[in-house]
Amino acid sequence: MDALTVHWMPERPRRPVLIVAFSGWNDAAEAATTAARYLATSFHARKFAEIDPEDFYHFGLQRPLVRLKGGSETEREIVWPAMEFSVAQSADLSRDVIVGVAPEPHLAWRRYCGAVLELAQRAGVTLVLTLGALLADVPHTRPVRLVGGASDPELSAWLGLRPTRYEGPTGIVGVLNTLAREQGLQTASLWANVPHYISGIENPKAALALVQRILRLLGGAIDLSELEEAARQFDTNLSEIVGQNKKIASYVAKLEASEAEEPPPAQAVSDLPPASELVSEIERFLRQQQRPEGSND
Repeated sequence: MDALTVHWMPERPRRPVLIVAFSGWNDAAEAATTAARYLATSFHARKFAEIDPEDFYHFGLQRPLVRLKGGSETEREIVWPAMEFSVAQSADLSRDVIVGVAPEPHLAWRRYCGAVLELAQRAGVTLVLTLGALLADVPHTRPVRLVGGASDPELSAWLGLRPTRYEGPTGIVGVLNTLAREQGLQTASLWANVPHYISGIENPKAALALVQRILRLLGGAIDLSELEEAARQFDTNLSEIVGQNKKIASYVAKLEASEAEEPPPAQAVSDLPPASELVSEIERFLRQQQRPEGSND
């Protein structure tokens, strides 16, 4: 059975760009998937295709969800972890936008990427843009650093990317980019650096940075107020945490000093406390802030 199902195909495509993000290993603090979903929602993208998850996921690791169906109080439906593709064809955009978001698959990556690229070829996609977010030794007090690369040096410069020379384990994003280039498609990959000491907290500031950079490529504008407000609240909450905890404040100050070095020495943050200690401190602080008044627990 063909893994790709196309319900309908966009008419008169205008140099479509396919934006893809995967939750899991490639998505620190959910920044990449948040950015992709925000774009799809803001552009009023319509679902037109999907990849069946049956051969690509271990459902004991990525469990499907059950929910009430259509407002019913008794009838339920299963929501599977499928890749769904939505397309936006707006006069406010210089080109069409196709967005795909899914959990990173567990199995048959080459065949899975083949289904994604089949959709790209059939839809006339001219650029495959993958999004990611990685944990890094960066302070939350600085602008979000974006790294990545593109098959076209001019596109890389246009996106303002700082190239990375990373070598090592890769995720589905790296595989998809490589296979897309082998098929002659133009590719780009955009990654946000997320402070590793707040990896367990959704990071709207990183998502906002990704969205803003993508809009530069698309030549479009959307209402960013909701995401901007979430980013401001994120900064406010972290500032409060830092202001009330000397250990966290010291950690952030050392990261700021380390980032000011050019180039940063390899041992710049070697005297910093383990990230697990800081994560525990932050989580403990957040629990205390959420505790009901009068509670002694």
